[in-house]
Amino acid sequence: MIRALLVVVALVGCKKADPAQPAPAPKAAVAVPSTTGSDGLRHVAVEAGKDGYVPDKIAGKPGEKLVLTFTRTFDASCISQLKAPDGTMVDLPLGKPVDVAVTVPQTGQVGFACGMDMFHGVVVAQP
Repeated sequence: MIRALLVVVALVGCKKADPAQPAPAPKAAVAVPSTTGSDGLRHVAVEAGKDGYVPDKIAGKPGEKLVLTFTRTFDASCISQLKAPDGTMVDLPLGKPVDVAVTVPQTGQVGFACGMDMFHGVVVAQP
């Protein structure tokens, strides 16, 4: 009886992916709505909500200076702090926009995360 139960559990846990269904493609960084501020920099609004950061992938030109404006829309301690790309911790008060300056790297990406490292986002260099 125990062997039969172990076999069933093993079969369920080792279920193979259906070859008829393609694997989902990784999300690409896309151009997101933004505005140019009086400072001449591109400002990108980022919602910090129950599902994490929206958008969570922000494309920019290598070396471009951006201002990410985070607005927390969900009352949870995890998302109440942001670990900025430079490593500093930034408080995100509920419903109040907070600007964070970011420079797009020459290549690759820089990341940001919630204070508990559960939600993540990236700024990606795209020529």
